[in-house]
Amino acid sequence: MTARKFKTASVQRSDYSTYLKKAKEFHDTMLQAQKEKRWNAVGLNAVHCAISAADALLVFHIGQRSIDPDHRVVVELMINSLNTPDAANESKTLQKIINQKNLIEYEQRTFREKEADLIIKHTVRFYNWVISKLG
Repeated sequence: MTARKFKTASVQRSDYSTYLKKAKEFHDTMLQAQKEKRWNAVGLNAVHCAISAADALLVFHIGQRSIDPDHRVVVELMINSLNTPDAANESKTLQKIINQKNLIEYEQRTFREKEADLIIKHTVRFYNWVISKLG
């Protein structure tokens, strides 16, 4: 079995802060949407927060980020590039968050409060973990 090729872009490691800033904005907007009971906005901002946080982490550590249209690739890239027990564990959290994207954006129903509460829990955990890994 051959290793899967990832579509990535090289990024100056110092530019991780751009992706972290995006993640923070999505994080803060997610929490504001929660206060306003805008569950769809909670969900979509959570997904974007997690993806931007993962980008920040990858840029910081390996100088690359995923440019694949399939957002799940960032999970594989994180596992393969960071190769630590905590990265493997947190990649599962990231996967849970990303898995909700299709439901939030494309299904013929709205995101529910219970789902919003769960995605917030996962996103805050992942976001805080990323921050702890950025030195």
